[in-house]
Amino acid sequence: MAGTPNTPVDVLITIPFSDPLINRLRELSPRLRLHIHPARKAEEIPPDLWSRTEILYTDRLLPAPDQVPNLRWVQFHFAGIDFATDSALLQNRDLVVTTLSGAAASQMAEYAMMMLLAMGHHLPDLISNQSRAEWPKDRFDRFCPRELRGSTIGLVGYGSIGRQIARLLQPFGVTILAAKRDVMHPEDTGYIEDGMGDPGGDYFLRLYPIQALRSMLGDCDFIVVSIPLTQHTQDLIGPEEFASMKPGAFLVDISRGGVINPAALLAALQEKRLAGAALDVFEEEPLPPNHPLWRHPNVLISPHIAGNSAHYNERAVALFGENLNRYLVGLPLYNQFDRQKGY
Repeated sequence: MAGTPNTPVDVLITIPFSDPLINRLRELSPRLRLHIHPARKAEEIPPDLWSRTEILYTDRLLPAPDQVPNLRWVQFHFAGIDFATDSALLQNRDLVVTTLSGAAASQMAEYAMMMLLAMGHHLPDLISNQSRAEWPKDRFDRFCPRELRGSTIGLVGYGSIGRQIARLLQPFGVTILAAKRDVMHPEDTGYIEDGMGDPGGDYFLRLYPIQALRSMLGDCDFIVVSIPLTQHTQDLIGPEEFASMKPGAFLVDISRGGVINPAALLAALQEKRLAGAALDVFEEEPLPPNHPLWRHPNVLISPHIAGNSAHYNERAVALFGENLNRYLVGLPLYNQFDRQKGY
């Protein structure tokens, strides 16, 4: 994949990684010629550098196809790349495209755990009660929790994030149900940090195909959505899915805006079919100040930060380094974008 064993490989990185992280990459092989050129627009990169680039590490910056005649591989800085799938560059089927799936699994799973506990223990109501400085006489009834222990939790999407959530849930005594596209291969063949996730597919009681999602939802006390946004998952959870949910279920959404139909979500909350929701992603971002979700008493909102971590760049470089090593010896890369699946 990377030419002869002595051929230099030009790598363009448009992210401002720290010097220690860049040095980790430099130490991988003397063949790597790293070019660190933080930029927001393609024209900020010199044309001769574009023409020499064989590997591009980028967030959203993509060149025109004719600018990069030697480009063989694009590594994105994100796990979700729905924003780039229609770009002209990615239409080249000879171009290898990889994502950072797995790099954010740890922090996103912790976010999901936080929200599962917060919703089950009535945190929105407790905060509201505190703002009124009340010590309610019916506090035991009003704040009686929905405990995780003994509950059924449905994971919509069983990639790196869903698998890490399942791992963290193991001590809580829950029943885990999961839904994914390919149920014939429950194991994880992607990038996995040591001690993370569910490599063998051992933590769920039952794995459902996405086509049977409604059947799974009807058994769940808590639902976590972490599936990528594609043409197949747009509005995946709409009116019929909400109607199939167990009355009083809680929902945590850390997927992408558009996977859950916003009108159907709001209706389920207003009609109290959902007991509450924790939402990190929205179809329109930023969420408009006048949106009714801001003021709903049983909703916790965060501004698309579930994947945020002080360690993200370090984890990103670790994954990129693994892929660089594999590229240099001709092994398949981790997290290859599947154009047919859309992720």
